[in-house]
Amino acid sequence: MKQSRMKSIAAVTPMRLKISFRLLTALTLVVAASFGAMAQSLPAVHLVADGLGPRPIEQLTGTTIVHHYAQAWNDLADAMDSGRTSSLGEEFVGLAKDRLVKRITEQREAGLHVRILDHGHQLKAVFYSADGTAIQLIDRAQLEIQTFDGDRLLDTDNAPREYIILMTPGADRWYVRELEEVSVKSF
Repeated sequence: MKQSRMKSIAAVTPMRLKISFRLLTALTLVVAASFGAMAQSLPAVHLVADGLGPRPIEQLTGTTIVHHYAQAWNDLADAMDSGRTSSLGEEFVGLAKDRLVKRITEQREAGLHVRILDHGHQLKAVFYSADGTAIQLIDRAQLEIQTFDGDRLLDTDNAPREYIILMTPGADRWYVRELEEVSVKSF
């Protein structure tokens, strides 16, 4: 009896392993597709860091900065449209986050919400600290900003905007510490 049971377990185990492997493979593809879809929803961000001092940006650092800046704008657009400050995510910290939380709270209290249709960002790095702990950027953003009172569209502004950004690295990401809109004429 014990020997026949061992044969049946040995016969079933490879089949179970094949099924488990197929399920794991299918699950992996679903997760990978989900991450791909999330990456596709991020706004386009292009970084130019030519002639940057006091040191150049490494390629991996530049790619990471671009990704986290795009994620920050994606989170900002969601938070402004939904009125939920929790949607700001982890990319905004310090003064930048404080200002945005205040703005979103005031807008929600007034019964307004803002929809940002993000058509992309052209980042120019203007300073990267020698120790790699801070980068200053100028963003020339193409944004369409729609202001709503409930479901009623009040205003649409489709003009280029410029921002000065200060980002600093953390353990696993770059954080937006300052995001200040500036007049196009000041440059």
